[in-house]
Amino acid sequence: MFAIVPLAALVGLAIASAAWLGFKASTISTELNAVNQLVPQLRDNVLQDNATAATNTVRDLQAHTATAREAAADPLWTMAEALPWLGANFQATREVATSADDVVQLGAAPLISVFKTLEWKSLLPHGKGMDLAPLAAAEPKLTSAAHAVRQSSDRLNAVNADALMPQIATPLVRAREQLGLLRDGLDAAAGAASILPRMMGEKAPHRYLLLIQNNAELRATGGIPGALAVLTVDKGKLSLGSQTSATAMGAFSPVMSVDADQSLIYSTRLGKFMQDVNLTPDFPTAAKTAQAMWERKTGEQLDGVISIDPVALSYILGATGPVTISEPLLQGIAGDLPLELTAKNVVPTLLSDVYSTIADPDMQDEYFAGVAQEVFSKISAGSGDTKKLIDGLTRGASERRILMWSAKADEEAVISQYPLGGAITGASISPAQFGVYFNDGTGAKMDYHVKRTVQLVEECPANGYAEVKVRIVSTNTAPKDAATSLPEYVTGGGAFGVPAGSVQTNVIAYGPVQSNVETAFVAGKKTGFASHRHGGRPVGSATIRLAPGQSTVVEFTFGKIVQHTEPQLAVTPTVQALKDMVLDTIPPKCVPAP
Repeated sequence: MFAIVPLAALVGLAIASAAWLGFKASTISTELNAVNQLVPQLRDNVLQDNATAATNTVRDLQAHTATAREAAADPLWTMAEALPWLGANFQATREVATSADDVVQLGAAPLISVFKTLEWKSLLPHGKGMDLAPLAAAEPKLTSAAHAVRQSSDRLNAVNADALMPQIATPLVRAREQLGLLRDGLDAAAGAASILPRMMGEKAPHRYLLLIQNNAELRATGGIPGALAVLTVDKGKLSLGSQTSATAMGAFSPVMSVDADQSLIYSTRLGKFMQDVNLTPDFPTAAKTAQAMWERKTGEQLDGVISIDPVALSYILGATGPVTISEPLLQGIAGDLPLELTAKNVVPTLLSDVYSTIADPDMQDEYFAGVAQEVFSKISAGSGDTKKLIDGLTRGASERRILMWSAKADEEAVISQYPLGGAITGASISPAQFGVYFNDGTGAKMDYHVKRTVQLVEECPANGYAEVKVRIVSTNTAPKDAATSLPEYVTGGGAFGVPAGSVQTNVIAYGPVQSNVETAFVAGKKTGFASHRHGGRPVGSATIRLAPGQSTVVEFTFGKIVQHTEPQLAVTPTVQALKDMVLDTIPPKCVPAP
């Protein structure tokens, strides 16, 4: 009889404990669900530039996350973490609640205080430049918030989701993804705040070599850098100085020094001609070489290099509105070309129509330089839609149509972590990244007429390693009579051994670090190919030639892939929209082992 009493007490205690834990679990779930509903509201507040509403939303978020954290810190909950089988689920739930509260208290709240004090429109160009002091003052809070979110992200990434119940594992994975995106965004914002004021000439003017890449004659980073100019930024005010062309720079002897791996893949032309500095897809290499060439030729030391292509210019014009060619000399050169350049006509005008209208290459360069002057004057004046300009610049950078390199190591260390830096190795490269790049071998401007698609095809694993096929389809859409109907400057006139109207392209494919490029097929036939390594990544290249109307398929197979993350693909930006060029990855169709 006496033994039954303690047993009953234990059962009662267990039931009470379970009820209490259930109550706490319900509280945590309710509070975190409320947080999930408020996050989109906070995003809308920020996008609508409503600081008051954002402040109120953050206050609500703080209340919910604090309550969830308090519930997960309950002594009984902490004791439950030691239970066999179930303990890991209690611990993971506490980690999620703690991370949510840290992100809101240490991340969101400081960010909103920064948001309230910054006048975002003042950070964009206008007639008198930019007021960069508030951004510099905000840097410590941005850095602190980024650090807090990074710690929370690392905490959740350390939890073994495979050992948890699905009801816990699913929200954990979702929280990881959301924190990962927030982490990337905050790291970028903190990095920009640490270097942008200086790079935009807050205390002293900065001067950059501006390369305008011409996608009608492809190079791996976009196009031949035909037009060159010096861009000066003084307290955010933009102005173009001396302008010239890559052709006018001539050949460099002795050639500029470029690392051995890239010289082997792309030849010493990388360091001999300004037109060829970007035969490599690695923009830091191209930019450093271009800057050294400029310094040797002119004696000017510059602070960095910026590259842009006409498609990115169309994004900018979509925000600023049209630019008008007003200078009489340029109007005379333009002939029948439009004197008002818009988001819709700037690409065909600069990459196609200019060659049929202006026969003299020197006058073409003069026209390009004049257009660049007008566009940057428009940006510097601050006219147009602020949000559209930010979106246009962001899109151009994400598509690698706008690239930047800084000669200052601390600035370059930040830039190189993002697509804006254009690196093909390092922090900006995902573990399973592939790359497909194109270099013109025609010596002309025929790439305007070539349409391409690039696609990854995942194969079934072989010997425990992943395999991926990179498929490139190219079509020469030039008219059948291109040899006579297109200007000789566009076709090349057969000057480099390629028949007029045909297009010759060197196709280069990169795989992930440690993998191998194993086979290459052109038009369905196995072919020999050049095989190299660049920064630990395998590189395969093959040359194709297409007559007008002709298509072909190039396929490289990469094996021994050790990375198990989702494959990513980077490509040379061409005249085409990226969405039309990069197709969805084809997943493997593997038969399960019996």
